[in-house]
Amino acid sequence: MAVVDDLGLPAALLDPTVSVDTVVQRFPVLADELRGLLAAPADPTTAADPDSTSGVPNTAGVSAPGGPAAPGDEDGTSGDGATASSGADTAGGPASGDLGRHRPGEAEVRRAALVSKLLLNVFGTGSGPVSAGQLARWQSDAGWFEQALGCPPGELRRQGGTGLGGTLGNLEADLVRRMHLREVLADPKLASQLTPSMSLIEQLLRDKANLSGVALANAKSLIRRYVDEVAEVLRTQVEQTTVGAIDRSVPPKRVYRNLDLDRTIWQNLTNWSPEDERLYVDRLYYRQTARKTTPSRLIVVVDQSGSMVDSMVNCTILASIFAGLPKVDVHLIAYDTRALDLTPWVHDPFEVLLRTKLGGGNDGPVAMAMARPKIVEPRNTVLVWISDFYEFNRSQPLFDGIEAVHRSGVRFIPVGSVSSSGQQSVNPWFRQRLKDLGTPVLSGHIRKLVFELKSFLT
Repeated sequence: MAVVDDLGLPAALLDPTVSVDTVVQRFPVLADELRGLLAAPADPTTAADPDSTSGVPNTAGVSAPGGPAAPGDEDGTSGDGATASSGADTAGGPASGDLGRHRPGEAEVRRAALVSKLLLNVFGTGSGPVSAGQLARWQSDAGWFEQALGCPPGELRRQGGTGLGGTLGNLEADLVRRMHLREVLADPKLASQLTPSMSLIEQLLRDKANLSGVALANAKSLIRRYVDEVAEVLRTQVEQTTVGAIDRSVPPKRVYRNLDLDRTIWQNLTNWSPEDERLYVDRLYYRQTARKTTPSRLIVVVDQSGSMVDSMVNCTILASIFAGLPKVDVHLIAYDTRALDLTPWVHDPFEVLLRTKLGGGNDGPVAMAMARPKIVEPRNTVLVWISDFYEFNRSQPLFDGIEAVHRSGVRFIPVGSVSSSGQQSVNPWFRQRLKDLGTPVLSGHIRKLVFELKSFLT
């Protein structure tokens, strides 16, 4: 406590029950210190130093004023046995061990105190029941932790994976599971404290059949908010390259607006007449403006078993975005042991999610039987199949159907499942055979699917 007071920091930094938001509201000057606190330094020489990014003071350059310490010297003695000193006689000077020990300065101690506050609030989640306020407070603290790492709030948790993003996702999922969600949703005041996240949406989708009245209305509101937030991010990614690349196979239209004046002059320079001081043009050059168009049909097939929540949410939103593009006919199919054609609602991912039922077994051939009649022009069709491909005794029939579709000219994109923590789980039997077919399974992260679809579109 005395150290914190000496640094001019609030005592609340040592109290895990006080949120980072509360500390920042009382001491606004700390906001700028927290943002980027743990981000990698811009200086490449500093970034290369692992100590500088881990919060551990860098002591590699610390040495006695008499000169740099020799490599391997940990006790402050030089290679010839002389002890480094600050001008004092060796016998009467300070002990060499004291000289070699790094003493952190005030700035380092202040930084360590702020980092400790973030770590304490984010990773000290405790056990037992969790209230809506506690979940909201943790989500806010996790947002500050992400900002300290140089990311926007929520970015790491959305990314998932096996690293820090996955760890944060696991912590959030655990807090959601420990919360009495039905009671919270039934109280509008408590429900308003919830921040939509993948972990929360997963729980809502699993429990929506048991909700009614005010609780169901609040659940729908949370799902709608999350869908809109994700849709905004994905829409930006898609729109960046919705215009196709130039199609070089199409001859340019010979009209004035397509005239390439610079190239025309360059190619005709040999026709320059010094006597007439004129450039005689015997050939005009035009720009190619025809662009590759998007495929006429995009078919998205999603496994709606329990492990597929993240993919179900993201891919239904992505399908709705592509459905809004011109010249794209999007079809959406969800399946477990039965297949459901959700194409009539493909423009509204919110309605799609409410109509899905998570859990149950898998029967991929049933979904393939529904998808294949939708393939009219194979070479203008892309089929995205999102699943963990655990089909048990139906694996071979499904693979036979996939192989036939691929051979017909359809662009087949298999996407592996991810859980709310970002862990990928794909049947190894399918993974190897799809790789041999030339259609390797993508990781379940939505950005990779967006990239693949944009590559096909352009």
